[in-house]
Amino acid sequence: MTLRDLTTRSTDTATRRTLLVLAVVAVSALVLDQLSKYLVVSSMTEGERIPVLGEFLVLFYVRNPGAAFSFAEGATWIFSLLAAAVSITIIVLARRIRSKLWAVVFGLLLGGVLGNLTDRLFREPSFGLGHVVDFISTPWMLPAIYNVADIAIVVSMAIFILLTILGVGIDGTRAKNSDDAEVGTGNADDVTEGDDAASDRRDRNPATTSATDPSVDPQEPKA
Repeated sequence: MTLRDLTTRSTDTATRRTLLVLAVVAVSALVLDQLSKYLVVSSMTEGERIPVLGEFLVLFYVRNPGAAFSFAEGATWIFSLLAAAVSITIIVLARRIRSKLWAVVFGLLLGGVLGNLTDRLFREPSFGLGHVVDFISTPWMLPAIYNVADIAIVVSMAIFILLTILGVGIDGTRAKNSDDAEVGTGNADDVTEGDDAASDRRDRNPATTSATDPSVDPQEPKA
């Protein structure tokens, strides 16, 4: 077995692992989202408000035709198309992911997007125009009402920003620090400049050259 075969096998193994992580996270987020919505729809009436921890956490069942956190109501079909496009893009690019953290990011994003897309496709009033079930209210933090899918999307974006700041690529490698590269270049330049200066001094002082180089005879032959 050649080194190339070993590298290919290692890459395939890493790909399978990250795909598994992505799939498990996405399915978990989707199932948790749809299960929580099912419980809310089956046990609460629309508009009902149940304080769980006072005003810190309230269950408030509403139907949202817009985007996450009840934004942009009235553009349901646009968000249905965008959600479908995002889902397809993640699935297509999934095999390029080598980092488990990035697999978690895209898994949460995919699960959240699919959670709300499922509502838009299969809930009333019609296919592709369905209203998303929102039921989590935290008035102290946000005036909007949201759901588990929205939380998954927001968490994925937070991890996305963190990994980007840290310079972690989707292949699991970290980008080199540009400052370190500049320091290394500066040190090399200093060494080069030092060599040039020493060479100039030797040219101006032959005695120094002869002292440091035994092959050079300091005595000039007399005519």
